[in-house]
Amino acid sequence: MSSKGGTALPRRNYRLTSETDKPKSAGIVNEKLLSDYLHHVFPASGKHGPASATHRKTLTFQNLGAHLEKLLSEDNPSEDGRGRSSSHMSSSAETRSDEQSAQVTDHVEGCLGPSTVVLDHSSGFEGLLFVDDDLLGVIGHSNFSSIRSTTCVYKGKWVYEVLISSQGLMQIGWCTFNCRFNQEEGVGDTPDSYAYDGNRVRKWNVTTTNYGKSWAAGDIVSCLIDLDEGTITFCLNGQSLGVAFSNIKMGPGVAYFPAISLSFKESVAFNFGSRPLRYPVEGYLPLQRPPTSDLNKANRLLGYIKTLLSTSIDKQEEKLVEREIGTWQLHGDPTFLMTLAHVFNHFAPLMCKVYLVEDVLMNFLLSVLEGGGSVDEHPLIQQLLDLFWLLMEDYEVNECLKQLMMSLLRAYRFSPIIPDLGFQIHYLRLTIAILRHEKSRKYLLSNVTFDVLRSVVFFYIKTPLRVKEAGLEELIPTTWWPTRFDKEGKDERDTREETADERLRRRAYERGCQRLKKRIEVVEELQVQILRLMLNNNDKGTGEASRYIFLNKLRKFLQENASNRGNPTVLCPPEYMVCFLHRLITAIRGYWDEGRRKSPGSISSEDAYVPPQLFYNGKVDYFDLQRLGGLLSHLKKTLKDDLAAKANIIIDPAEIQAASMDDLDEDDETGAAQRPSGAAAMGGAMARPSWLSSPTLGRANRFLSTAAVSLMTPRRPLGPPEKVKVRTLAVEQRTEEDIEGSHGNDGLLLGRPLEEPDQPITEKSLLEILDGVMMMYNLSVHQQLGKMVVVSDDVHEYAIALKDTEEKIARCPSRRPDILEELQKSQKVFAEKLNHLSRRLAWINATIYSKEKMSDVYWLLRVCIRTIEHADSTCSLFAFMPEFYLNVAMNSYSALKNYFSPSNCMEELPGYEETLTQLATILSKHFADPRIIGTDIKDSLMQALASYVCYPQSLRAVERIPEEQRVAMMRNLLAPYEQRPWAQTNWILVRLWRGCGFGYRYTRLPHLLKTKPEDANLPSLQKPCPSLLLQKHMSELLSQDKDMAASFLNSVLNQLNWAFSEFIGMIQEIQQAAERPERNFVDTRQLKVCATCFDLSVSLLRVLEMTITLVPQIFLDWSRPSAELLLRRLAQLLNQVLNRVTAERNLFDRVVNLRLPGLESVDHYPILVAVTGILVRILVDSDKQGISRAAAVLLSDPCFQLRSIQYLLGEGEGGATAADSKHFSLHTYTDYISTEEEQKVEQMLAFLTEESKQAAASTAPTSEDDLCPICYAHSISAVFKPCSHKSCKACINQHLMNNKDCFFCKATITGVDDYIKPASS
Repeated sequence: MSSKGGTALPRRNYRLTSETDKPKSAGIVNEKLLSDYLHHVFPASGKHGPASATHRKTLTFQNLGAHLEKLLSEDNPSEDGRGRSSSHMSSSAETRSDEQSAQVTDHVEGCLGPSTVVLDHSSGFEGLLFVDDDLLGVIGHSNFSSIRSTTCVYKGKWVYEVLISSQGLMQIGWCTFNCRFNQEEGVGDTPDSYAYDGNRVRKWNVTTTNYGKSWAAGDIVSCLIDLDEGTITFCLNGQSLGVAFSNIKMGPGVAYFPAISLSFKESVAFNFGSRPLRYPVEGYLPLQRPPTSDLNKANRLLGYIKTLLSTSIDKQEEKLVEREIGTWQLHGDPTFLMTLAHVFNHFAPLMCKVYLVEDVLMNFLLSVLEGGGSVDEHPLIQQLLDLFWLLMEDYEVNECLKQLMMSLLRAYRFSPIIPDLGFQIHYLRLTIAILRHEKSRKYLLSNVTFDVLRSVVFFYIKTPLRVKEAGLEELIPTTWWPTRFDKEGKDERDTREETADERLRRRAYERGCQRLKKRIEVVEELQVQILRLMLNNNDKGTGEASRYIFLNKLRKFLQENASNRGNPTVLCPPEYMVCFLHRLITAIRGYWDEGRRKSPGSISSEDAYVPPQLFYNGKVDYFDLQRLGGLLSHLKKTLKDDLAAKANIIIDPAEIQAASMDDLDEDDETGAAQRPSGAAAMGGAMARPSWLSSPTLGRANRFLSTAAVSLMTPRRPLGPPEKVKVRTLAVEQRTEEDIEGSHGNDGLLLGRPLEEPDQPITEKSLLEILDGVMMMYNLSVHQQLGKMVVVSDDVHEYAIALKDTEEKIARCPSRRPDILEELQKSQKVFAEKLNHLSRRLAWINATIYSKEKMSDVYWLLRVCIRTIEHADSTCSLFAFMPEFYLNVAMNSYSALKNYFSPSNCMEELPGYEETLTQLATILSKHFADPRIIGTDIKDSLMQALASYVCYPQSLRAVERIPEEQRVAMMRNLLAPYEQRPWAQTNWILVRLWRGCGFGYRYTRLPHLLKTKPEDANLPSLQKPCPSLLLQKHMSELLSQDKDMAASFLNSVLNQLNWAFSEFIGMIQEIQQAAERPERNFVDTRQLKVCATCFDLSVSLLRVLEMTITLVPQIFLDWSRPSAELLLRRLAQLLNQVLNRVTAERNLFDRVVNLRLPGLESVDHYPILVAVTGILVRILVDSDKQGISRAAAVLLSDPCFQLRSIQYLLGEGEGGATAADSKHFSLHTYTDYISTEEEQKVEQMLAFLTEESKQAAASTAPTSEDDLCPICYAHSISAVFKPCSHKSCKACINQHLMNNKDCFFCKATITGVDDYIKPASS
């Protein structure tokens, strides 16, 4: 927009002339003073020497426009270096769009192609790619995609920059037009292409060699080509990595394009020169030349603005006065404003261009803040923004602010880490200064921060991959890592055993970590300030308060991340989400407690919770997230009466009908949304900028596919996209009154149930943000917390390896210097790696696992628990609660226990034991809650309870819950093992028993002690901690409820029969595969299933041992129904297990001796000891009558073999100890089996030996006619009514459990009588 000159100024400031128009001179100050003022601000150029005050032309507002135009044209000579006139760069550039100028062919020597350099999205790509709308950011969407730029170079020295957004596999460099790439070969894999790969730290040109350093997300790679010398060089964050390639092909017809190949989900953004290069290299030109003319103009105009700000007119003295620019205030002085309006006439259009905003405006604003101090001490930026809104058109201010925030975000994200985090602090301070301006903040919140920008990046602190460059060596000069480990490989944290040197090192390391933490806290505090500005609730004077704009945008952000779980361009990376969550918690709690000081009746943030009304009153959109009771539409139909009665909410019948129709269409719409077509990818779902490439670029993404080139018509609107399910958010239209409520309107808390206390909680908007924080934790934060633990695990692994190497060096014989040299090399490598990792771990502990972050997660856990308790009190309305609340409760506890230790101890948290008990109450109550129907959430609750009872502290918490709930929990655990996931239930019962059973005090199986566990923190590897209290409840329940006891034990025996039979069938297949002459690999999945069946068999046997120990009368008191049958079934299964496992050179032996990976847990000890425990209990530890009954049943079973019992003690057929030392014997497990237990086994063997001899002597031969016609094992002992068919009691009793029809004639059996054989004639 060029100046029109004259008195009537263009743009909105024309009002100034009319408002202040007076008859004398300029109408503001006297003519001479005004002329001096204008000459001071706009001095003539020095080409003809400075004009004296007496000879220079008088300047007024009438001729100022022409004067300014002349000054600016003098400053922009026509030699731009690209062969274009200055008029193109000054006036034409202001009106011509980037698209038009992109078509101008470049004539500068050495460079061919459009002047605006972008990625070639029409023909220069291979594979599937997402490209940002500005054609500079790209994400790989197939195995190995490649793309090149639109411009090439053939002569001279050139450079472009690549902003690395993800640190995966990419090859970046140069290629010629003739290079052909595919899904396997990319840049650097063909003869005339050259690439650097910082993921594998190599360079590529058909062959590959080591080169450079590893890159990380947030780094900038500069790609330099010198076509005079024939070399290619790469730089990382401005540091040269050395010449990568020399003697590259040159000559006629050879030109090189910037190019990249990247694998799936990897992403970068290019800067060919459309923005100032972050690391310019002397002598090298960017492919897109900077807008020199506009740049000179903008700098000159900025100089005028600075002069204006630092000059004032003293009207009394009639002179100009210099002042400090930082102290300037906007007082509405007409002379100043009219002068400034002329400057902005030229300056405003330039401030819509990204290059100028970044190079001129951003650098000026940063310089304003350079003096240090708080942002409040620099009001100039607020005043300047007032001027922008006053003197620029709205669309210009909007574009300027958008580009300014983009530049800030890019600069923040891609700044290198230095020890004092100076770059990050610098950019955050300017962001705060801009957001402090109310009008600018509201515009940015409404249109930019979540819509165009990925402003969550502002809350992220990246982790340096290369600690030396980040200055961590100076900050943490002394490193430390654990050096003491127990037998299971866990750290021993007893500092009393440290040597003096170790203690000094540890303390020095901790001091270094503390220094680092303090520097990181400065950045975190600035990030919280940004959020507090966005959450401002008091700026209602100019429309809706910032908080409500933020709230609606946050909800939409959460919806995108919840509904696009697999879409890389929309999902917020979890590492960003973690930092965002912590800053949001700090900001919420700050506002929450401030609100409580104003309203003393409300609750403090320590007692925060989300009221249950939010889940069912429809004020908050949970966008199809699963509820505990199923789909929302289903709940509205089934619970509409409860809503009306308890919450006074009436559901509109039309809404129920609409929801039902919506459910019917759900499958079709979801299918359309997930269809992998280019058109769908370009539709509404993709109308957001990519997270992974430059986080700040245009609104829509293009989807490139070599399989669908017809889609790629550049610069043309796309056809209508395929149907993509996008549910419009009602929150977009909500106002402050809808959220906070007003007289007689509860806002978000509409529909308070009677159970809910009638007291103010806090501002209702904070409740919704808190609900959003819960959702964020569930979406990706927990996953990221688990992922970052890997660095701590690596330190642990290397520390063990180093200690092991040092021990080997100490033992190495002096005659083997070759071995010693290798060991010392290994020692050096391990020590260097540990130095690096321990510093990196210090950073991660400060940013992710610090005590403050632990407190945040703990606060979330407590909020979650209180929310669940309040929702539970609403009875049936509990079904409306979203599932993620229960997930967050379980996962946050898991994170506190497993991820934050050992650097921070959970036991030190306030109210820790009470919280454990509350969580135990929730798990024990809801794992079998009929209001919860989702199988996944039920399984999660069951697994969480199973893990809970493995640890002494949490088990004690379970024991502290009210007795009524404990008994109810045990009753649910003892429900029959049918038509439900019983394996976890069984595991819980086993954990309650472990430590009490026969030979059952082990943490790890004896034969696995020498191997290292994959994860020593697994629940299954915790030391035994039985619960006598819960065992007592189990005993009472099984004793009192005979029907429940019978059905429970029958189901356990059924599952044992199934599990052991499956196991035997599988090991037969494994053995057959192993014996085949051809090399045959057994499927690892089959091995895993086989091991699982074995583990299930052992755990079921342990539950039987537990039951028979606690309630022996179930089997031995034959006055109880089913007791004899249960005992016979038990004996039958025990004999089956013993015979299979103890037979000489049997199948079990052979498979165990194969020692296949995946079958490590399969061994004689666990299963034989479990069986022995049951036998000892019924044959040694019972009363006399019980022992005789058990012995009779065991011996009468046709499968019984005394040899199997002898095998337990390592005895052969004749009672002598087997000669083979490898033969199994309980005597060899002295660490696991007590002397008393051994004696009981010997006593049992002696008793059974004697009993079997007597049975053999007294048993008269039985004719075949007298044997049961079903099992042929027992004599006939029962006759059926009314059909009079016969069998043994065991067979008919077992049959009648499931079926009332006769075996033989199918008549319904009405009764069973004892059969007495008639006396023979």
